[in-house]
Amino acid sequence: MRPRTLLALAVTLVVILALDFGLERVVSDSSLRNLVFIASCNVLVALSLNIINGLAGQFSIGHAGFVGLGAYTAAVLAAHLHESLGGGDPTFAHSFLVMPLCLLAAGGVAGLFGLIVGLPSLRLKGDYLAIVTLGFAEIFRLTISTASLGEPETVGHAWHKVRGVGSFFHLVSVMITNLEGQNGYAGLGTNGLPLYAGPFWIFGVTILLGVFAWRLKFSGWGRALRALREDEIAAGAVGVDPTRYKVTSFVIAAVGAGIAGCLMALMRDGTGSVNPDNFGFDKSFEAITMVILGGSGSVTGAVLGGLFVTFTVKFIEFFQSTDAGLAIRGPHTIPFLDAHVTVDLNALRMIIYAALLIAIMIWRPEGLLGERELFAKKKAAKA
Repeated sequence: MRPRTLLALAVTLVVILALDFGLERVVSDSSLRNLVFIASCNVLVALSLNIINGLAGQFSIGHAGFVGLGAYTAAVLAAHLHESLGGGDPTFAHSFLVMPLCLLAAGGVAGLFGLIVGLPSLRLKGDYLAIVTLGFAEIFRLTISTASLGEPETVGHAWHKVRGVGSFFHLVSVMITNLEGQNGYAGLGTNGLPLYAGPFWIFGVTILLGVFAWRLKFSGWGRALRALREDEIAAGAVGVDPTRYKVTSFVIAAVGAGIAGCLMALMRDGTGSVNPDNFGFDKSFEAITMVILGGSGSVTGAVLGGLFVTFTVKFIEFFQSTDAGLAIRGPHTIPFLDAHVTVDLNALRMIIYAALLIAIMIWRPEGLLGERELFAKKKAAKA
């Protein structure tokens, strides 16, 4: 490894360590810290979706399902690990015991379902594949939100009764219903989930996976994915296996989304709970918006798109509480109809996003950067 690379790694490590211990002193407002953490997690979501929609040329509109799988997996595991460590307030030292396991588990479970969802991509394209991914995300969300127990039963009690296929599915049912359905999963006690993911883990993992996404794009694997996107028949003729690359791209993207979900669930200054409504179609739509706005296939474009969407949402929430926002919200009187209407700016945000996507598709279909990168090396001049 070159000295310059080692120096960059050392500086990055020192900075994120300093942020983990000093960010609360620099930024005293917890809502602002939470906004920065959410922006970082959304960048991960955009980077992972960019592998499917940008590099591989597939079309997934159910990416929030993978994020939710990672979030619930990490939440359950962290709650039990925290209990085994004696409970209390989460500490930075204990985070090195909890976070690596949660990140691996969240990425592994999401990657497994990415494999299951990616298999249909061998025969489906475009709108048909989009419907499959959307169906997966809605099945995941509705399975958790509608589950309820007639009489509470522990997972351990159900495990001891497993004797066949029927009892196994009963165990799965008990595990799902113990996630508290529509109320959201908040851990084993009354204090909520242990929030171990501070700046060190959130920013560190974001930087690490950002470098991975960059290297993936410019590797032989990334070039093969782009070749499949442009012309699958021609790519297959020169030795690119469509089956292998398509399914693997789904798995890699799902792992990244699961890791993002893990960080969201255990985020310091977070809510301390995981709710299925946080992983609905609107979140998948936001992820698509991030990728398209930045430019499909661009790593830095996905980063810019994630930051833009996150801060736009927060700006609208803040604007609603200002005098100008209250004036726009109304109520307004419609002349001659004697009717009063109010404007929901959060709902208006979705309309603005849709209009913005239409405008981009018309005037700049490749997005802000297209496939270009902000920091791409210039080609050497010809002799």
